[in-house]
Amino acid sequence: MIIVAPDEAGIRQAADAIAAGELVVFPTDTVHGLACRPGDAAALERLFEVKGRPSDRRVATLVASASQLPDLGISPSHLAQTLANAFWPGGLTLILPTADGGTLGVRAPAHPTASALLALTGPLPTTSANPHGSPECLTTDDILIAFAGSDGIGVVVRGESPGGTASTVLDLTGDRPRLLRPGAISGDELSAVVGPID
Repeated sequence: MIIVAPDEAGIRQAADAIAAGELVVFPTDTVHGLACRPGDAAALERLFEVKGRPSDRRVATLVASASQLPDLGISPSHLAQTLANAFWPGGLTLILPTADGGTLGVRAPAHPTASALLALTGPLPTTSANPHGSPECLTTDDILIAFAGSDGIGVVVRGESPGGTASTVLDLTGDRPRLLRPGAISGDELSAVVGPID
């Protein structure tokens, strides 16, 4: 794996690697993320293999901002746009309906490196960059130790993730918002913006 600096040249190199079908690791506002090119079944399969994660588990998608949602086949409702305006970038994952009848978990991370990469690549399927069942990675050294001997990762963008509380997950696919996982954004904070939630 190649280690690059979180500067313009390094982030461009990471974006080029993703475009070429490689896996890339980068810091986010929670833990380091492991991402691949969207719509690339082979790359997504490698992501699961490298992580050792069961392939039936869903992978969330990171975006630079709500303006990238149409790239995912999502026409955000007024409610979704209101929540994105209030809490993105930040610790809120929204479960949104897609044009093909499916659903997708989407979040905009509040980390300059992640934001810069996503601005270049567009939305990225991303999971935490740690072997399944192992501690989460917060530094480049953590990544090098956790994936020592692995040849599945193309580029690692150097940097630190702060850790902390996982994102709140809010399902917007039903008649009323439904809290699936408490996290960084409290239920009271959500209710203050959109009213009652289940």
